[in-house]
Amino acid sequence: MTRAELTLDVLTVAPRLLGTVLEADTPDGLVAARIVEVEAYRAADDPASHSFRGRTPRNAVMFGPAGHLYVYFVYGMHFCANVSCLPDGEAGAVLLRAGEVVSDLGVARTRRPTARRDDDLARGPARLASLMGLRKEHNGIDVTDAASPVRLLRGARVPVARVARGPRVGVAAAADLPWRFWDSGSHAVSPYRPGRVRDRHATTPGRSQ
Repeated sequence: MTRAELTLDVLTVAPRLLGTVLEADTPDGLVAARIVEVEAYRAADDPASHSFRGRTPRNAVMFGPAGHLYVYFVYGMHFCANVSCLPDGEAGAVLLRAGEVVSDLGVARTRRPTARRDDDLARGPARLASLMGLRKEHNGIDVTDAASPVRLLRGARVPVARVARGPRVGVAAAADLPWRFWDSGSHAVSPYRPGRVRDRHATTPGRSQ
């Protein structure tokens, strides 16, 4: 994809990412997954976003330019990957929540040997990042560059009738915002789990992104 296609509001980019293909060069070979579930986050009005309270060394990629991976560590055990959006200087990103493997399944199973089914290989943001081998060192990678070890490619766009929308998974703040989008025809979409709201008046950023 081009940077221009990603330099838009997160709520415009997020549903358009459904059907795109995330491709990565791994030690086991090329792995590619068709994106079937995403979540949008932005700084301006979203207390669930990592960038809501301003720029830090951790969230700097979210502030642009668009088209770069924002990779973060969560729960002390998993990595998750986002694609930065919006014009340079405006913070926002789309979390890649789930995908369907469209590359060699043997390579994918080697990388995710604990997956019980093929639908589980990239079902959930941590599993997707694990399949692709995404770690801290991939933070900031330009996915619009054909020479990048991780690339975001155009795919067949999901028909509008199959694009579903609802609240994000596991966030404690802004929990009711319908900023998660998914392909309702895919079995690889992750299950919805509401966040634990500790204080309904709190503005503490949520855990998921």
